[in-house]
Amino acid sequence: MDLVSDLLYYYGGAVFLALLCIVVLAKSIVVVPNQTAFVVERLGKFSSVLYAGFHILVPFIDKAAYRRSLKEQVLEVPKQTCITRDNVSVDIDGVIYMRVMTPEKSAYGISNYEWGAVQLAQTALRSAIGKLELDKTFEERTNINQEVVEALDAATAPWGVKVLRYEIRDIAPPKTVMEAMEKQMRAEREKRAVIAQSEGEMQSRINLAEGSKQAAIAESEGKRQSMINNAEGEAAQIRTVATATAEGLKIVGAQLGDDAVAAAQLRLAEAYITEFGRIAQQGNSLIIPANVADAAGMVATLTQIIKPGQGLNADKTR
Repeated sequence: MDLVSDLLYYYGGAVFLALLCIVVLAKSIVVVPNQTAFVVERLGKFSSVLYAGFHILVPFIDKAAYRRSLKEQVLEVPKQTCITRDNVSVDIDGVIYMRVMTPEKSAYGISNYEWGAVQLAQTALRSAIGKLELDKTFEERTNINQEVVEALDAATAPWGVKVLRYEIRDIAPPKTVMEAMEKQMRAEREKRAVIAQSEGEMQSRINLAEGSKQAAIAESEGKRQSMINNAEGEAAQIRTVATATAEGLKIVGAQLGDDAVAAAQLRLAEAYITEFGRIAQQGNSLIIPANVADAAGMVATLTQIIKPGQGLNADKTR
């Protein structure tokens, strides 16, 4: 029995020592994951911060009191009712993006930095919304977010926390306000449509008037050019006929011994006979001279008119 007791005593002590060594090792060896920090206290007082890697602590003296994630964290800001400058209540919720920069400050600067950041975000948001009218709250989202971030950043700096950004997730005005806004937007759209239609009609009329003006100008220019061309053509024709007639009379006169009067008599006789025949063909009634066959007498009479110093000029001197 004494041998058994001795064995039990001996092996029991060895087991106890082994267990004690295991506990000591468990208390002294610390492996910190990536993007994580441990705040170590020695005898209840802050000692150091352990970052990612393998670390050994003093057993029963050092203790990893706080564990902080160094990743960017996303915190939801619950929906709350804010009152705008024009006394309209709107429900707004949002999201905070933040990161722990100094683990020991986040552990000892505030009991719960996440809850504190959310409360500060709600307070800053109510203050920012109270400065704006309802219509501006939808337009000034970026400015509101920036104002909330600045307020949070200044307040959370002693906590070792950095607020990266704040985003408004939803703005919900009352149902009656939404209906009024829809009616206003509908009226604005209808107004813009009417204005656009009237401007289009006005521009169309202007274009038509301008087109008519240009067409009238072009038509008048065309008529003027046509009249000029016709006049020039008629003048050219008259010159051509006169030149041909003169050349013909010159040739006839040359054949008659350079007698211009005889050539003119012949020309007048031809014209008289041709015109008399044309009048006879066009009408049923015809005025016949007393002596139709005396064409030479008629030519002689006309010749007296064109001779210098005779005819009409001679009559005027009598």
